[in-house]
Amino acid sequence: MKIYTAYCFLVFVMITNLLYAQSKTDTLMQQVFTSNTHPVFREVILHPDAYYLQIIYTQINRDAHNKPSLKNYYFHYNAQQYFNPASMVKLPLALLSLEKINEINITGLNKFTTILYDSSQSWQRPMLADTTAVNGLPSMAHFIKRALLISENDPYNRMYQFVGQQGINQKLHRKGYGDVRITRQFLGLTFEQNRYSNPARFVTASGKLLYRNPEAINTDSFNFRNVIKIGRAHVNRNDSLVNEPFDFTMHNSLSLEDLQQMLQSALFPQSVAAKKRFNLTKNDYEFFYRYLSQYPSETPNPKYDTTKFYDSYVKFFFRDSTHKMPGHVRVFNKVGWSYGFLTDVSYVVDFKNKVEFMLSATLYVNSDGILNDGKYDYEAVGYPFLFQLGQTVYHYELKRMRKFEPGLSAFKIKYEARIASDKRPALLDVDN
Repeated sequence: MKIYTAYCFLVFVMITNLLYAQSKTDTLMQQVFTSNTHPVFREVILHPDAYYLQIIYTQINRDAHNKPSLKNYYFHYNAQQYFNPASMVKLPLALLSLEKINEINITGLNKFTTILYDSSQSWQRPMLADTTAVNGLPSMAHFIKRALLISENDPYNRMYQFVGQQGINQKLHRKGYGDVRITRQFLGLTFEQNRYSNPARFVTASGKLLYRNPEAINTDSFNFRNVIKIGRAHVNRNDSLVNEPFDFTMHNSLSLEDLQQMLQSALFPQSVAAKKRFNLTKNDYEFFYRYLSQYPSETPNPKYDTTKFYDSYVKFFFRDSTHKMPGHVRVFNKVGWSYGFLTDVSYVVDFKNKVEFMLSATLYVNSDGILNDGKYDYEAVGYPFLFQLGQTVYHYELKRMRKFEPGLSAFKIKYEARIASDKRPALLDVDN
C-alpha cells in the first residue's frame, strides 16, 4: 500500500467537494472524520477515488412518541459509481423470498416448509436435501439463515431461483429501487443461462405437494449501455492472466443508497414510502431481525465452526483482531466481499448507552490492479478501514445529544443457544 503524505488533511476537507463534483459529501461527515488520525483511515479518506469509497451515515432521532426520523449524510457518494455488490444481493433476495411466500398464500405453506428443487435445463442443479439442516431438508427459512449468518452462497442461488430473475428485477424496480440490476447467480453460468430458474416444489412433512413453483425464464432486456471495466489486468476462468481490465458491465449492480433503503424499509418500515416496503408478516420481521444480528456462536442450526466464523465475522464495523463484539451492542446488517470490494450496510444499536444509527460503506482494495486472482488488500486496508470507520461514527454517536432517549425494545431479540447434546461436526468448509 502506498501511503500518501503530501496532502494536509484539513486542506483536503475544504476542497473535497470541488475535486469530486459528481460525488456528494456533507460537511458533517468531513468534521466527524477529522477526529480519526489512524494511518489506514486517513489514507482511504484522503484518496476516495482511488478506493472507490462511498459512505452513508444515517442519523436516527426519536420524537416524544418514539417515532424515528432518519436522515442520511454522505461522504463521496455517487449512485453512478459502480462497485461489485457481491453478497449484498442476498439482502433483497431474502426480503423478496419472504414476500413471495406471503403472496402465494396457501394454508400450511410458510418459510419453514420443505422446498425441493428440480431441474429443467442441463446446467441446473436439483436440491432434494440440505445436510446443514438438523432435519436434512431445505427450506426458505434455512436458506435465509445461512445467507445472513455467514453469507453462504448457495442459499442465494436458491432464493434467486425461487423468485426468478424477472421477478427480482421487476419487483425491486416497482418498489422504487431504480439502481438495481440483478443478473447473476453464483454458479459460473452464462448470461443466458442465468435467465432460467429451476422449478421447485413445496411439500408437507409426508411429501404431499402443496405448491409447484414453475420454471421461470426472463424475457425482459437489460440496459448495458454503460461499460464498466476496472483494474489493469484479470485472471480468466482458465486461470490465465489477461492484461486487460475486468469487465463488470453485465454483473449484478446496486447503489449503496438502495441497499441502505432496503435495510431501512425492513427495520423501520413506516419511515419509507409505502411502495418501498416489503410485504412481511410480524413473524417475518422477528425472524429477519434475529438472523441479521445473531452470532454463529449462538446458532444451533446450522452449526458453524466458531473458530473460523467468530462473532464479528460479518460485522465489519466492529471486526478487529479480538474477533469479539461488545456485549451491549448488536449490529443488524449484511456484508459483501468480492473482487477487492468490501461493503457493509448496518443498523447499530447500543442498548446500554441508548444509541442507534445506520452506517453503510463500500470500498475497493486491490493495490496490484489484478482482479480475480484472489489477492486483495482486505486484511491490510479493507477490514482495518471499515473498523476505524465504524468506531469513528459509533464514538461520535456516543457523544451526540438527543432530545428524546430512544426506546429500543423492538430490537431486543431473544437469541438462540448452542445445544450441548448436538454431536454433529461443526461446519467449516463453506462456500461464501
